Amino acid sequence: MDWSALQLSLTLSLWTMLILLPLGVWLGRLLAWRDFAGKSIVEALLTLPLVLPPTVLGFYLLVALGSRSPLGQAYEALFGQQLSFSFSGLLIASLIFNLPFAVQPMQRAFEAIPQEVREAARCCGLSPWRILHRIELPLAWPGILSALVLTFAHTLGEFGVVLMVGGNIPGETRTIAIAIYDRVQAFDNHAAAVMSAVLLLISLIAISLSYFAGTRIHREPHHA
Repeated sequence: MDWSALQLSLTLSLWTMLILLPLGVWLGRLLAWRDFAGKSIVEALLTLPLVLPPTVLGFYLLVALGSRSPLGQAYEALFGQQLSFSFSGLLIASLIFNLPFAVQPMQRAFEAIPQEVREAARCCGLSPWRILHRIELPLAWPGILSALVLTFAHTLGEFGVVLMVGGNIPGETRTIAIAIYDRVQAFDNHAAAVMSAVLLLISLIAISLSYFAGTRIHREPHHA
């Protein structure tokens, strides 16, 4: 069992989930309730990571984060190391390829909130921040929770983009998915089976907790 690879995968998944939480809420609300020029283009761009082959997306991210790119050169000048084939580059790539998993469930959750509820809150004198905190987030929470679990599970199991952008550096970019691939390539099926079972168990627990919490949230108003 490659514990360092598992720890790195969990760390990457947690950071991706935490960073995409506020970004997903903001984008989800914006796309749910605002009409603006280029909205369809924004939604199409957010959907691209779902339809592009991971190697294609990984290639473009590698070019964008590489040492010859403006972003890669700026990062190297500031921190003295390259952005690609590092955990920081892996995190940026993870944020990008997980955007649709975070934004789309939140967008659907906010779209399901009746407009009359928000208008009634405004009539009661609530500020936009209090409407978000006290009304919108509690009503949209099942969708937000689903988005977080999807983001966590998808990051945990991602292979193609991670390999393209991060490579296979032990303790730095080797995730549990890459470690499983390495063991299969080395004909170590027992180690691959153990790591696959651990990955399956973690994903199953995360999804089960999401369903359990969502059920509790839906039942709470009926007990009030």
